[in-house]
Amino acid sequence: MQIEKVTLDGSSVRLEPLALAHLASLAAAILDGELWQIPVTIVPHPDDLPAFLADAERAFQEQRELSFATIDKRTGKVVGSTRFRNIERGHLRAEIGFTFLAASFQRSGVNTEAKYLMLRHAFEVWRLNRVELLTDLLNEKSRRAIGRIGARQEGVLRSHMVMRDGRIRDSVMFSMVASEWPDAERALAGKLAL
Repeated sequence: MQIEKVTLDGSSVRLEPLALAHLASLAAAILDGELWQIPVTIVPHPDDLPAFLADAERAFQEQRELSFATIDKRTGKVVGSTRFRNIERGHLRAEIGFTFLAASFQRSGVNTEAKYLMLRHAFEVWRLNRVELLTDLLNEKSRRAIGRIGARQEGVLRSHMVMRDGRIRDSVMFSMVASEWPDAERALAGKLAL
């Protein structure tokens, strides 16, 4: 399993390894909807993007994470970011998370195709046994979106995280396992008309 910086290219979305060149456009995406103010998710403030990139690079060097800029190919714009997190090579599992999209690109199909590209890489290139996705129990929009890509809800991690405002967050754990990928891949490809 090689964890290396790769570009994942789809029909309308491209996931490029997150780099300094993306930060100005990523700041504009975050400003579109003032995403850092959403209480049920964690999005960096545009001023904090250099530290966000430094953390992502450090985690990549430790082979724990692989971060992407999400590019809408129709407009050429950076519209958000996503990443593989908590990569466990020995157990062949990873989490997809730290995902955020500009408000004007939410519910546009961009996130669905990005998840498709990441799941395909996870199961077909890395040959993972399991991919996990977590979200705030209060984030109903995210929970529905994760369910739509074919992941199964497994349970609630109680008192799992402390949010920026000090709220103790319960996180909902979803997963997809390798044996479920073929059916999920067909369903996602159908939704995306691939």
